[in-house]
Amino acid sequence: MKNSYSLSATTAIVIANMIGTGIFVSLGYQLLITNDFATILILWIVGGLIALCGAFVYSEIGSSLPESGGEYHYLTKLYHPSIGFVSGWLSSTIGFSVPIALSAITFGTYIHNVFPNLSVSLLAIGIILVVTVFNSINHFISGSFQMIFTAFKIILILFFIIFGLMYPPMDYISFSPSTSTITETFSAGFAINLVYVSFAYSGWNASVYIASEVENPRKNLPLSIIIGTSTVIVLYVLLNAVFLMSAPVNELMVDPSTMMPKEIGFVAAKYLFNTDMANIISIIIGVFLISSISSMVITGPRVIQKMINDYPLFQRMKTSDKKIPILSIWIQSVLAILVLLSGSFDSILTYATFALTLFSLLTVIGVFILRKKTSANQNEKTYKTWGYPITPLIFIVANIWFLAFLFKEKTHDSLIAIGLILLGFVVYLLVKKNLKNKAL
Repeated sequence: MKNSYSLSATTAIVIANMIGTGIFVSLGYQLLITNDFATILILWIVGGLIALCGAFVYSEIGSSLPESGGEYHYLTKLYHPSIGFVSGWLSSTIGFSVPIALSAITFGTYIHNVFPNLSVSLLAIGIILVVTVFNSINHFISGSFQMIFTAFKIILILFFIIFGLMYPPMDYISFSPSTSTITETFSAGFAINLVYVSFAYSGWNASVYIASEVENPRKNLPLSIIIGTSTVIVLYVLLNAVFLMSAPVNELMVDPSTMMPKEIGFVAAKYLFNTDMANIISIIIGVFLISSISSMVITGPRVIQKMINDYPLFQRMKTSDKKIPILSIWIQSVLAILVLLSGSFDSILTYATFALTLFSLLTVIGVFILRKKTSANQNEKTYKTWGYPITPLIFIVANIWFLAFLFKEKTHDSLIAIGLILLGFVVYLLVKKNLKNKAL
């Protein structure tokens, strides 16, 4: 029985992790702050290039330290176990459960549009449970399930883009830079909008969480990250252009009184096709969100399992890095359902993005530490960051700027993120104390 993921399956996991709820909700929030279409496309290009710079760095770190666990593993090795533990704590509690919940609720909403008698929450919970069962069986079924739904997703997006670019745009549409483009690009609003763009691009580092289960990780890990990220950047920019060209701004924009996301794919489909076809597209979009949920159900539990193996408070939960971590998969799915039932997605998305961006930033800074530690072993056949040291510095400066503006504009949510981080350090100290007492 095959017990690892191929390059194609690993790349599918990266693409599926990235293309999810974010692309279908982010534009609605961005239009609350800016109506300059050139600025909006710049947002998606800038967000994508920042993600790609991070992808180059993660590729080097991942090929040098090819074990599952993502930032938890890297920060433990590069800095200190406490830093790694807190990163793992965040990934385990909000890092994957929040996007799983958001994707599931978006799936439920799109299906509910066509079948109003079906409950959005029950549909969301049901799809989480179905995907969890499929990914608890073995690597072959899990990987095949992922590749099939990701291929389906890309085909639909390409269909949407090709048909949308052939459709006559709204009369007022222009993507040419205006006098306000530069002003808006360097404004606080641009930084706030990057929250939603960053959420949409999150997942570019997905394969590092399953590194121990990837075939030939030193080669395939960097390839999966770079191919997956580059593909998604092109698709995102074109898809947002199609959304803006096909439907009126007021129908795409989030309602300021409720801040609940619009079903942008459904709205655009109504104008590109007709209501009946839009209903079919709505179902298809809902179905392709299954691959996003599946990819996160695959990647997230590897962090939980890695922490369980490193901090064996519950010996019976330990398992080999090569095996499917069934119990961890179910723990994460339960957490996602709890987040789903909480309902306050806008705030959760903001503080989750703040916290996870901070630890991605620390990981990218870690490439300089890694280079120093491995300078004596330069002949090792690992991927080296393209554009080093410029690309890591671009990622670092951009994310410091982003975090500073986010803290200034959304201080309450940022403080929640900082509180979760501090709570993670408290949990680390309690775990270490418990282990020390058991050793005595």
